[in-house]
Amino acid sequence: MSSQNHNNLKRVRVLFCDQLNLARGKYVPEYFANKGEARLCKGVFALTYSRQMINAPGSGVDEGLPDLEMRFDPSDYRPNWEGDSQIALADLYEHGKPSELCGRSALKRAVSAWRKHGLEPMIGIEGEAYVFEKASEGLTVSDAPGSYVYGTGPFNDPDDLMHDIWQTAEQCGIPLESLNAEFDAAQFELTLTYSDALSACDNFFLFRNLAREVAYKKGHLLSFLPKPIADRGGSGMHINISFNDVEGNNALADATKEGRLSDLAKGCIAGLVKHHVALGAILAPTVNSYQRLQPDSMCGYWANWGYDDRSVAVRISSETGSGARIEHRVADCAASPYFVVAAILQAALIGFESNYELPAPITPEQAQPTADSEHIADTLGQSISALQADENLVNAIGKGLIDNYCAIKNAEIDEIAKLSQEQMLAYYAHYI
Repeated sequence: MSSQNHNNLKRVRVLFCDQLNLARGKYVPEYFANKGEARLCKGVFALTYSRQMINAPGSGVDEGLPDLEMRFDPSDYRPNWEGDSQIALADLYEHGKPSELCGRSALKRAVSAWRKHGLEPMIGIEGEAYVFEKASEGLTVSDAPGSYVYGTGPFNDPDDLMHDIWQTAEQCGIPLESLNAEFDAAQFELTLTYSDALSACDNFFLFRNLAREVAYKKGHLLSFLPKPIADRGGSGMHINISFNDVEGNNALADATKEGRLSDLAKGCIAGLVKHHVALGAILAPTVNSYQRLQPDSMCGYWANWGYDDRSVAVRISSETGSGARIEHRVADCAASPYFVVAAILQAALIGFESNYELPAPITPEQAQPTADSEHIADTLGQSISALQADENLVNAIGKGLIDNYCAIKNAEIDEIAKLSQEQMLAYYAHYI
């Protein structure tokens, strides 16, 4: 097909985010998409990254693999960075009701639960990733010998990749707050603008796929894998949380100062700390995630919190007023932003509604955690067991979604167990 004809195509790229954080969907003609739905096989929720099909709960394997509906609003199409189509972000439906397997619907439920308290969750997402080059012998980390943390310009990004990603995101209406080099060479931090929870997750889901596809067409692989290089730092996904009240003001304003925490702030922090271990299964969803989550790595390993302290899991920002927020530092970008934010909001809500007792914050004078202090599990399998045992959190997020997810992840663990370190990284490489 000629370039001219290609640019005249009228099609819609219907997308949703599955439990593996893959952007699944279909291209459909615009006239067909305008009815607001398309179908696909429910069996996608039976698949691991390697396409092993297992009879996961809710996957439909034992029902003959029926259809799911992807429902979307034709008046709310998004620009597609491919240039020849538009994007529709879909919710999954089954038998006329939201599917229990839909992460975006799980997020909407979490938002609705907070709205009952007159509060609108607001979210800011920061992601981290490494740039690799595609080579005949495989993938090699990009050469950026002059790179330094918080660096900008050609010594940090010699191929101008971040410029291309920023420009494309701007063309697609995805609002970025900042891009900069991270701690290690060829590693970048990519931060999107704060917004309501659903918009923030929609934007980050699209941005992550946009960035990877733009990079791929330039001969690079932008890897959000949590620990792709053994002797370099890991890559995380930090979730910043606040709430707008009914008048649109930040409900945490002047409520996060040391010694002056509001009941809302206390409840959220306490919930996140108490459910810390169980949350790990969702926030750190790969075997590789646990190579990043280690003591003394500023990744939120320990179940703790503190004021403006990047060594803790739950950091209270030093910003006050409209910028006051809680930062959760455990997750990585292998995880679905919808699933992650839904889980964090539900854990925070349980803490707030149940009046959990708030543990003391970490301070510089305090002794370091000991080996028996509570922390993220050592393996994905242990994290899954902890999640399944946390009935309050499971029921709040959605038991059907959790059961399906855990079954898929247990199959993934079995697959990875047969692989070397190099094979494990290759297993994940082109998906994360």
